[in-house]
Amino acid sequence: MAVKMRLKRMGKKKAPYYRVVVADSRSPRDGRFIEEIGLYDPNTEPSTVKIDADAAKKWLQSGAQPTETVGKLLKQAGIEK
Repeated sequence: MAVKMRLKRMGKKKAPYYRVVVADSRSPRDGRFIEEIGLYDPNTEPSTVKIDADAAKKWLQSGAQPTETVGKLLKQAGIEK
């Protein structure tokens, strides 16, 4: 089973915010997920990024692959792959 760390879109039309989730790569974008590990809100100035560092490190060590965007958010939060 390939596990990915990716964004799940939430919020209203034209005012999205995202949850950083760990999900099976075969599940749909806003579908089933294994664990929620953070929040990203691009609508605030500056953008809000809150990620549970312990959970993110645990998933990275167990082989979860972050998407490109989540990788940038992890780097911004100070969590290295």
